[in-house]
Parts: sequence; structure tokens; C-alpha cells
Amino acid sequence: MPNSNGCVAKTPEHIILSRPDSIGDVMLTLPTAGLLKRAFPGIRITFLGRTYTRPVLACCAHVDEIITLEDLQADDPIACLRAIQADALVHVFPHKAVARWAKAAGIPIRIGTSHRWWHWTTCTHRVAFSRKRSPLHEAQLNLKLLAPLLHVPTIGPGELAGLSGFSAPPPAQRIAQWIGSGICTVILHPGSKGSAVEWGLANFASLIHLLQDGSYTVIVTGTQAEAEHYRTVLPLNGPHIVDAGGALSLHELIGLIGASTALVAASTGPLHIAAACGIRAIGLFSPRRPIHPGRWAPIGADAHALVADPACPTCAAGKPCDCIHRISPMRVKELIDAAPTR
Repeated sequence: MPNSNGCVAKTPEHIILSRPDSIGDVMLTLPTAGLLKRAFPGIRITFLGRTYTRPVLACCAHVDEIITLEDLQADDPIACLRAIQADALVHVFPHKAVARWAKAAGIPIRIGTSHRWWHWTTCTHRVAFSRKRSPLHEAQLNLKLLAPLLHVPTIGPGELAGLSGFSAPPPAQRIAQWIGSGICTVILHPGSKGSAVEWGLANFASLIHLLQDGSYTVIVTGTQAEAEHYRTVLPLNGPHIVDAGGALSLHELIGLIGASTALVAASTGPLHIAAACGIRAIGLFSPRRPIHPGRWAPIGADAHALVADPACPTCAAGKPCDCIHRISPMRVKELIDAAPTR
């Protein structure tokens, strides 16, 4: 039964946060875990994610246990969820099979958005809100799903950044040698695996040229497939350039990011990792909804989101647009130059 505030009467002792989604989405869900820990001291949090996001979750002090969608799919998912003995499961990212398993496992409190039809048959509590039309940041929207558990305060993205509980491991030895003493390390991450509108390799090439004054070590990162593409365009033969494309595990990439000075990327996972690590995170965005920085900007003490024209009429009309390409490489360089020395 709910209490006078509309929240469940019994304080939960163990909650599953379910977001089997991409790295950036998981990063922006970590403050939800932080708020739960603050509201319910002593609570246990299990995070249900994808296998490839496990290294991210392992860096979060608020996550006590990690289970993956792939592990559940390879086993008896209902028995596995039942064995966790959780009081509640919050579907931060709707997943039809997970919702069905959670109900069959008998998890007492199951919370999801009212905008998925299967939640009407699988969830005990449904929260009505629209992510697509909301002016709120993704990290703020995630908190709305906690309404059946607690009174959710109004928290700005800056305060939410302090709730992530994220800390990077030290860089691996082979990576530490790339980070020179007395020279700033800048990571350029040109690709997004199709998850964002990208700045373009021509702009990254111009930025690399601007950074070749001896003040910076430039490390270019990405998947093997992305590297095969960017190697045809980017000038990678300079004395202070490291091509790390396809060479790093996610754990190693997190360690590298945490030890660097700045990172430049579109709206993608490494950008959000950089923001959580407290380094200068420079995000390159389109102002078009729902991919605009108001929803997806990096959150952190030194996080920045750039657009070429906040009032772009094409983006305002919701049409595909390449105005992101007009963000000046010199504008990005100036932000890098002003980054605090680490």
C-alpha cells in the first residue's frame, strides 16, 4: 500500500535498475543509483545491463552487483531474477522480455513507463511521462521512474553529476606511456557507431593540425571498424599522435580517459565517461530534438556542449541537418587550450 506521499510504504532493501542499453545511456542512469543510495542508506542496488557495459558499471560505487541481459538469456532468467531476492525492479529502459521475467519471478514492486503497452500487464506501478517531448535532461527523466519509491526532488544536471559515483581505474601500463609528463593529453573520438550526428572527419583532421604545436599528445580512439574508416582521412603521422583505434578494451579506454586532460566527441559513451571523470569533456551536438544537448549534454564539473547554431531553422523543424559540421575546429581548440592542467 502507498503512504500519504503516494510512495510505497515499506522502504526497499534491494532494487534492480534495468537498463540493457548503450554506454552513454548507462552513464546517465548512474545518478539514479546515487539518489537511491542517498535516500535509502544501506540499500543494495543490482544493475541489469548489457555485457559490454559491465566495465562501466564496475566503476560505479553505487552498484553492488551486476547482471547482464546476455547472462539471463543464456540461463533460466526467471530463476536468476528470483534468486536475487529484490524488493523492486525499475525498468529505466523498457525491455519486453525483462518485464515478463520480472513478473514471473515475483519481484514485488515493478516500475515502468506507462508508454509501453506491455507494462500494463507486467508492472505494478506505471509512471506517465514522455521523454521525447520533455525539456528535461535524460538523467533527470530517469529519476521520474523513482516516484513510486520516494519523493523525487528537483535536481539540476550539475547536482546529478555529483551523484554518479563514477571513478576511473588507473591507466594500464602500456597506456600510461602515452601520457607524457608536462604535456596535455587530448582524446579525439570521431565516431559514434551511428548513435549520433557526427562532426565529420574533415573537422577532426583540422583539429589535429591545430593541436600539433608540441603542447599536446593527441590520442585517437574508436572501434576497429571506425579506425579503418578514419585512417583514410585523418593525419596520424605526427610526432605526438597515437592511433589507438581498435586497440583498447572498454576498461582500458576508461582508464585512459580518466588520466587525460580533455576528450572531444559527439553524443556518445566516451563523452559521458569523460564528463563523469571530471576531465574537460567537449561534446559536439545538433540542436535538433530529441538529440539536442538539453537532453543529452554531458554532465560533469568540466563538461561542455557545443552547437553551431542553437536557432538552426532546419533543426527547429525537426529535419535532418548537417549544421554540426559548422562548429569551428578553432572554437574546440580554444576550449582545449583553456582546460585546467591535470
